[in-house]
Amino acid sequence: MSDTDEAEEAEDVEPAVELGEGPDVAGEPIARVASRLTWPAKRSDVVNQEGDAAIRTPDGARDLDDVLADAEVPLFESRSEFVATVEELVGRGPVATE
Repeated sequence: MSDTDEAEEAEDVEPAVELGEGPDVAGEPIARVASRLTWPAKRSDVVNQEGDAAIRTPDGARDLDDVLADAEVPLFESRSEFVATVEELVGRGPVATE
């Protein structure tokens, strides 16, 4: 099989998931924010680094620093602890669209 045959086959492949044309979702997933941090992390360090990030919640986008103001955890030992704490504060479920 030549390189041109492989290129033609690659062009004929349809995407695995069709994206809809609905409204945009405000904010970004908390997992994406968590992936930019290193662990363990102090709550104050998280706020300094990512506090202005708008995260997705079931009630719409919220600033992370506002969410963490309600957290009583001074030190997040792991990424999973951070994500669980944020989800506990904002809830889990379908994300509101604009």
